[in-house]
Amino acid sequence: MAGQMTLHWSPRSPYVRKVMIAAHEMGLQDRLRTVRTVVGGTEPHRELMRVNPLGKIPTLELGDGAVLYDSPVICEYLDTLHDGPKLFPASWPARGVALRRLALGDGMLDVALPWLGERFRPPEKRSQPHMDLWREKLLTCVDALELDADALEDGPLTIGHVAIGVAIGYLDFRFDELHWRYGRPRLAAWHETFIQRPSVVANPPIDDR
Repeated sequence: MAGQMTLHWSPRSPYVRKVMIAAHEMGLQDRLRTVRTVVGGTEPHRELMRVNPLGKIPTLELGDGAVLYDSPVICEYLDTLHDGPKLFPASWPARGVALRRLALGDGMLDVALPWLGERFRPPEKRSQPHMDLWREKLLTCVDALELDADALEDGPLTIGHVAIGVAIGYLDFRFDELHWRYGRPRLAAWHETFIQRPSVVANPPIDDR
């Protein structure tokens, strides 16, 4: 079994937060040595790019020199290192449901992050059509999750629950104006339960700029 691992980390990254919550759920948090790594903007992080040519976080360096990226791969690897309940179900259809929810949660972040970047541009350079599209996609996602909220309550926690919980939390963190809870009481109730988990409480999003 691998010893301590190095995770390139940022308290603002929702993808990193997903890994940290998953690690806590697996009881592996003490085996992750977190290294504050600033990426993004226009300056390449060349030291990180020597181990991950994409220069993205999270990136996980293992004790034997192997490197894993990005967050779904890291989470699935960590799930092999413990004997407790698995976040990645082994068999279908449960595995398919978990992976679909993982894709939805990660996809929401993939939509939210460029929208956030667009908002930092000068108003005259922003693309309103793109911003309108990203807004509609996110609202459509939470509408779909409202329909799925009862099913989210059933069964054990999976990586899909973690990804969706993190994505919705990112809307609270960066997009208050969406008011995603309005008209979605079942999803709001599920998320309220999710954010009370010790693993989630231990890993809040933090804007440390």
